[in-house]
Amino acid sequence: MAKKNTAGVFLLPVILIFLAVILITIWFGCRIEPGNGEIAVMIRKTGKDLPPDAILALSPEYKGIQPDVLGEGRYFRNPYVWDWKIVPITDIPAGKFGVLVRKYGKDLPEGQIIAPGPEYKGIVREVLGTGKHRINPFAYDVYTYDDIRIMPGNIGVVTNLAGSDLFSKKTNDLSNARGFLVDPSRKGILKTVLKEGTHRINPFIQSVAIVNIQSQRYEFSGKEAIVFITLDGFPISLEGTVEFNISNESAPRLTHEVGDMEDIMKKLILPSVSGFARIEGSKKSATEFIVGESRQIFQNKLEAYLRKNCAPWGISINSVLIRDVVPPQQIAEIIRNRELAAQEAKKFKQQIEQAKSASELEQQRMLANQRKIKVQAETARITAEIAAKQQQTQRLIAANTDLEAASVQYQAAEANAKAKLMLAEAKRKVIASRNESEVLILKRNVEAYGSGEAYVKALLYNKLGPNIRSIMIRGTEGPAFGLPIFGAHPADTNMMKGGK
Repeated sequence: MAKKNTAGVFLLPVILIFLAVILITIWFGCRIEPGNGEIAVMIRKTGKDLPPDAILALSPEYKGIQPDVLGEGRYFRNPYVWDWKIVPITDIPAGKFGVLVRKYGKDLPEGQIIAPGPEYKGIVREVLGTGKHRINPFAYDVYTYDDIRIMPGNIGVVTNLAGSDLFSKKTNDLSNARGFLVDPSRKGILKTVLKEGTHRINPFIQSVAIVNIQSQRYEFSGKEAIVFITLDGFPISLEGTVEFNISNESAPRLTHEVGDMEDIMKKLILPSVSGFARIEGSKKSATEFIVGESRQIFQNKLEAYLRKNCAPWGISINSVLIRDVVPPQQIAEIIRNRELAAQEAKKFKQQIEQAKSASELEQQRMLANQRKIKVQAETARITAEIAAKQQQTQRLIAANTDLEAASVQYQAAEANAKAKLMLAEAKRKVIASRNESEVLILKRNVEAYGSGEAYVKALLYNKLGPNIRSIMIRGTEGPAFGLPIFGAHPADTNMMKGGK
């Protein structure tokens, strides 16, 4: 009995140690524990060998890298059958998306770049959204791209990079924007555009060009001003602004045929403005662009021409403004002086018309008074005749006397009216003659002084001279002293002497 107890006591620690060794071996040798943000890629050590062109064991009987991975947690696997590798999990941050490229499977058909199914290797059509994804890095490559954000007032023109093309022996539909736009199954620019918002589009399948459809301004000024030669051989420079915008429907075709917004300005707007200006500008003289209504007419014709020329492209012309017309310096001053002279002549003409109107008004007033006096006299005569008939004998002499008095009064009024009319005509002629004389004198004075500015200075000195009483001067040595002016006022002379 003693030997049996001794054996049992000896075996118990051995068993415990054996169990401990087994547990330690399982814990440290068999435990698979991916942490937060990690995955475990499983590699089978036993089984059939993989085919020469395979990199993954797509079925459990093959050894090698397994397509499925283990997520966060604790797992136990036989280390004689399995090996594993802990790798970071695929994390797609906010504002980005991921594109998968499959490394295993059958080769792609000729001419294709997108995997048509899960059995083919290559670029996967579907994209990964924001978040954590358990992607086997031995099976897939992951590329991250920024989300496509289309702001208000913009659209996205989509171009298919994958699909059938001319090599598939099928031409584009020429009725669809002359064949420049294609249906979704073919390579090329799509007619449908992307609206404002956030979009995740596989960049290997489609590319997106963001186009601004808000009103745009093209300014031709400074070095970019439009220069042309007028009918009389003078160079004219035009500065202005053209406001335009493109429509949703025309954006795909414009993007493909013309380019971006800068290309639209330089290839469509600028050539149209320059061509019209050179053709129409050569039909007019330089003076017509500086004075008169020719500038407004030119602007209206330019706007109509741009609307007609840009409408087939889907470009809407909102407004055209010619801000400034820069003429040659050698004719600008001449034209300005002539315009000032024309304004002066117009002012004098208005004054003459006003005097003439006043004379005609006075004449009408006098004629009205004359008719009034005549009516009154006629009325008095008729009254006298009626009274004379009633009192033929008693009032005949009195009626004749009244008639004669009325006749004399009528003659006096008529003479007075003629005198006033002649006086008004004389005043009109005097005003007209004085205006003409003033214009002639002013012209001669300006010619005598050489320029209008010199003549104005002479008038100023003539006005200021009589009012100068003294001149303060400083000699080369000594203090300042004053000199009286001959004919100065006595009070001014006393002030110069220190008197009050």
